[in-house]
Amino acid sequence: MKIKKSFWITIIIILAVIILSMLILSKKHPETPENIVKCIGENSELYGQLGCSACKKQEELFGENSKYLTIIDCWNEREKCLEIEYTPTWIIKGEKYVGVQSIEKLKELTGC
Repeated sequence: MKIKKSFWITIIIILAVIILSMLILSKKHPETPENIVKCIGENSELYGQLGCSACKKQEELFGENSKYLTIIDCWNEREKCLEIEYTPTWIIKGEKYVGVQSIEKLKELTGC
């Protein structure tokens, strides 16, 4: 009888740990506030292209508010990307910043 009780307690603890781990690992990035994304979008341009995994990662940092960014798709708008060598590339105040940038870095660079 005692073995059955400790067995079930162990099983319950293991299940609880698994469920808790799944919840922690499945959390998405916190949503960046809309006003900050709008400010970044108004003060920068993001050059990306279809099929660029780093570009997708960059947009995912902003969540649904990525719609407020000024994004130039170099796959469909090649004429706008003649000076762009790699994507993603941010242009802020005339300077290029290549690669995925953190929200904090973009806030700093844009003054938002």
